[in-house]
Amino acid sequence: MTEQERRDAEAGGDPAAATHTSNMQRVKVYRLADGGRWDDQGTGHVSIEYIEGSKELGLTVLDEEDNETLLAHNITSDDIYRKQEETIISWRDHEAATDLALSFQEAAGCSYIWEHICDIQRNLQFSNLGALEIGPRQASESLEASRLMHSNDDSFRSANGEFRELPPVELSNLPFILKTVLEGGITDQIRVAELITQDRDFFPKLVDMFRMCEDLENLDDLHMIFKLVKGIILLNSPSIFDKIFSDEFILDIIGALEYDPEVPRVQRHRAFLKDHVVFKEAIHIENNSVVSKIHQTYRIGYLKDVILPRILDDATLASLNTMIHTNNASVISLLKDDAPFIRQLFARMRSSDISMESKRELVLFLHEFCTLSKSLPLVQQLRLFRDLSGEGVFEIISDVLQSHDRKIVSAGTDILILFLNQDPNLLRSYIVQQEGNSLLGLLVKGMVTDFGEEMHCQFLEILRILMDSFTMSGAHREVIIEIFYERHLDYLVDVIASSCPQRNISRSTSNSACAGRNAGGYRIKPEILLNVCELLCFCVVHHPYKIKCNFLMNNAIEKILALTRRKEKFLVVAAVRFMRTIISRNDEHLIRLVVKFNLLKPIIDVFVENGDRYNMLHSGVLELLEYIRKENIKTLVIYVTESFWDQLTKFEHFGSIQAFKLKYQQYLESAEPRLSASVPDVRKKAEQRGLEKEEEDYFNEDRVLLCSEVIL
Repeated sequence: MTEQERRDAEAGGDPAAATHTSNMQRVKVYRLADGGRWDDQGTGHVSIEYIEGSKELGLTVLDEEDNETLLAHNITSDDIYRKQEETIISWRDHEAATDLALSFQEAAGCSYIWEHICDIQRNLQFSNLGALEIGPRQASESLEASRLMHSNDDSFRSANGEFRELPPVELSNLPFILKTVLEGGITDQIRVAELITQDRDFFPKLVDMFRMCEDLENLDDLHMIFKLVKGIILLNSPSIFDKIFSDEFILDIIGALEYDPEVPRVQRHRAFLKDHVVFKEAIHIENNSVVSKIHQTYRIGYLKDVILPRILDDATLASLNTMIHTNNASVISLLKDDAPFIRQLFARMRSSDISMESKRELVLFLHEFCTLSKSLPLVQQLRLFRDLSGEGVFEIISDVLQSHDRKIVSAGTDILILFLNQDPNLLRSYIVQQEGNSLLGLLVKGMVTDFGEEMHCQFLEILRILMDSFTMSGAHREVIIEIFYERHLDYLVDVIASSCPQRNISRSTSNSACAGRNAGGYRIKPEILLNVCELLCFCVVHHPYKIKCNFLMNNAIEKILALTRRKEKFLVVAAVRFMRTIISRNDEHLIRLVVKFNLLKPIIDVFVENGDRYNMLHSGVLELLEYIRKENIKTLVIYVTESFWDQLTKFEHFGSIQAFKLKYQQYLESAEPRLSASVPDVRKKAEQRGLEKEEEDYFNEDRVLLCSEVIL
């Protein structure tokens, strides 16, 4: 159907044609809701006409059932409209502060409206330049006038409608260039990007034009140049990005982006980059290509995060992130292959003549170097970390961990985690070969040192990865675990014990001078004690034989359960979780140890003291008892019932407590007749008989056998 036929149909000519035109412009209106969901606002028919109460043209959608207005939107020159696929037009409505979309029934209707939107925006661009005055005339007349006025831009297209060349980069052609860049489908945009790239004079002339307008303080043209540069960036062309972010053009491009018409004040990005951004070299980089890439990467990030964060679409944002990633990979690749540079870096870090400030900068540089290495392929990452290990990076980190500067200590732990995530055996091999004040000892000490809240979990993570039995391999598999248990486990257990009040001190006074301090008199933060307890739980799961030997040889479990005397509920819960981990091993020797030394008493005591308050402590203890019952651990069922039933009676209304008692009664019924007495009678007998000497002999012999078994 021709344009004339469509107009005739709308004017009351051919009813069939009119019906077809109406169907072509039948749309659904969608609004973007919170959470990224598109809400259907209704179905109707869209037209372009003057909005009521306004002299501006806009989109109007009337409901197809009740003829109510579903949408009334003024078309402006600043709005960015997008045609998606063949039947969707979307845009950001600033008045409604949301995204809107029209979904057309037919592609022809979508194209018809899209062409009119483009014509109106061209019309408005020329109106801003004083080239056109829009009066209250018919919409069709206004659209026709804009088409006639800009018909000369067809001279830049070939017979098949493809762009042959761009208009010359001159001030008088700015509207044509802006129209060319902003309008058209994907194919046109790709062609425009190619033409811009092929024209060697495009950016030099654009920069000259910008400088001239800035010198003349011509804000109208500067606003148009801003829109042009923004549109060029949104073309999302890698070859254009290479031009824009080059040393030759980048500052002028950033300058053009200072004149955003939607921002009341001119931005001062260039002044900030010149006066406040200083490229500080911790160590001199001879390779100019590396320095250029570093500068370019910073500028890309500045443009992406500071200048255009609200304008960039997802595709362009992804392309810029890819450029940053590629640049980082290029920089790291060039530096890692520069052997003199690497040797000089480590030589300076080992030097005794270097100042603390210089050393700090070198450590932070090494941290950034290792962090950016994640941009490399995995094989190259592994090769780099092995090379750094050979250069003595762990010796540097050992020195760093003894510093009082929290920032470089944090950088040091970050570097270790990067190495452990890449190949844990590199660090394990170094620790095994060390003598004296080992790196492992520094890590254990660092775990109980207050380096700030952000680092409470760093040391825990490093030690867990180091001693993760599932990732261990090679000749040093057991050696590092042996070192930890021989030299450091008792220290961590004693840290917990010395940070808790004694038994005769109530938890209500646990904040007294003695509480929270270790043997050396230093206050230990509760968060640190929690991490130590987490590490011990990890050891119970991963090294059951080592733990069993250690716990049978001393009263380590009782020391850890001293956490139940702390006033912090999360530490009490941590103690319950530790006991749950011990029992979950279902190890006969550990279970006998629990019964012999009455180790569940502090758990039951805090449960009773907690009362009916439903919290993590309440749930944790009930789950522990439920686990004992379900796993059918007969020794513990009898021990708990006969030792603590008087305390647990008031909780008998809980199903898990009832089930626990029932399990105990089932044991009694299946036992010999002399054992089928009532609960109080059996408990009384248990209290009278105490621990038998044979059981004590068993434990004394067991300790020696177990330790021998582990050593073998």
